[in-house]
Amino acid sequence: MKKLKNWTRKPRKMVKENLWILKLIDSPEIAADLNYNADGLLEKAITWKGLCVACKGSKFLCGKTRCPLIVRLKSYFRTMPLIPGMDMDGASPPSVFVGRIGYPYVYAGPLVPPVHQDTSFFDLPEFWFGKSIDEIVGFRSMLVRGKHRVHVKRFEEAGKIMDRTRELALSSGPVDVELAFKKKPQKQLVLDDDIQPFGPSALIRSMGIGTSRWDHQIEKAYADTDLKAAEAVVTLHKKGGLVSRIQRAFSVGAFGLKKQRRLVPTRWSITAVDSIISKNLMDQVKTFPEINEYRVYESKYLDNQFEILMAPDAWSYEAMEAWYPGTVWNPTGRNVVLFSDFEGIDGRTTYASIGGCYYAARLAVGELLIKERRQASVVVLREIRPGYIMPVGVWQVRENVRNALRRSPLKYNTLEEALARIASQFRIPLKRWVESSKLLQDALFQKKITEYLRKG
Repeated sequence: MKKLKNWTRKPRKMVKENLWILKLIDSPEIAADLNYNADGLLEKAITWKGLCVACKGSKFLCGKTRCPLIVRLKSYFRTMPLIPGMDMDGASPPSVFVGRIGYPYVYAGPLVPPVHQDTSFFDLPEFWFGKSIDEIVGFRSMLVRGKHRVHVKRFEEAGKIMDRTRELALSSGPVDVELAFKKKPQKQLVLDDDIQPFGPSALIRSMGIGTSRWDHQIEKAYADTDLKAAEAVVTLHKKGGLVSRIQRAFSVGAFGLKKQRRLVPTRWSITAVDSIISKNLMDQVKTFPEINEYRVYESKYLDNQFEILMAPDAWSYEAMEAWYPGTVWNPTGRNVVLFSDFEGIDGRTTYASIGGCYYAARLAVGELLIKERRQASVVVLREIRPGYIMPVGVWQVRENVRNALRRSPLKYNTLEEALARIASQFRIPLKRWVESSKLLQDALFQKKITEYLRKG
């Protein structure tokens, strides 16, 4: 059998650095945390060639426990008969999507299922925890994406389709939408590790929407054209706004100073909002006293095992991911691949190489520490096993960590005891985690000046 090839393609019209976030966010301190570089903007894909033909979904030659193509096809066969032709109507959750290919000219538009019912659940990932991959792909694949090409800075001049897309994005509940397409929606299901899945797509010829009720707090932020984008995001989160709704409004240019508002590709808006909120939380956390014991929090969902270690020390943070062969980002390997990124008390100046998951987990950690008014050194360890057959979005990291932190922690007097517990829950030897971890190595092997002071 021929070896599978990995290939990379540079996106069109991409500048080398600071593509969007440095210009979008008003505060340089926040922007530095999301400093994309050319390598971080490379799109990666895998060509399977004859592997799927030889397997036919039954031999699991890719190493996964189930065939993701079959899961996707089942959803496709349920959705496509509901789309009769060039016109469609349904109740949007509400949901919108802003693409990133071709930036600054992007495709933006609504996500609409061909059904009339309470579809709000379709775009509220905060309430998906516990749902299976089949269930998530099932209802998300019903969302048909309408596309309208627009310049990110000139979206307010883009006509009625864009106006109605923004109105939809700011709504608090399902809205009836009528779409007329230029061609019948394409037969596809988009899967990405940062964004939630969605189904077929097509260019829009016209769009009509029914009566909508805006989210009151988001409407206030939208109307305040003197309020900076970061301040709007932080304020909405403090007032209990759902992160997914803030991200949706952020993506359609609803926040910020009037002249600086612009569309933000959905994938980027998810990470930007997670970063803005979590950085604000961290700035507060650093002023609190340290915890006084070692803690371990745990959660397992979609064959992702999370172990979260908190140590009594000044704020520092590390996110670690171990991908088994056959999983999303290690589909052809024979060995487990381990990635990690960390920050100290001064935070980060570059974009985390493991992507949006880093910021999603940091947000969840920050929420707990703010609630307890404590600070700690935190390591989030994630073991991704072959049962995670396809990506469902970065939300599952945020909600997995939140689920772990809602539970009472296991408490220990020493780091060694805490690590022994973590080792017992993982299949990968502890030694490999330590070898790849900056914070664990420092905690285990680097002596602090306070130790010498005590001896003196």
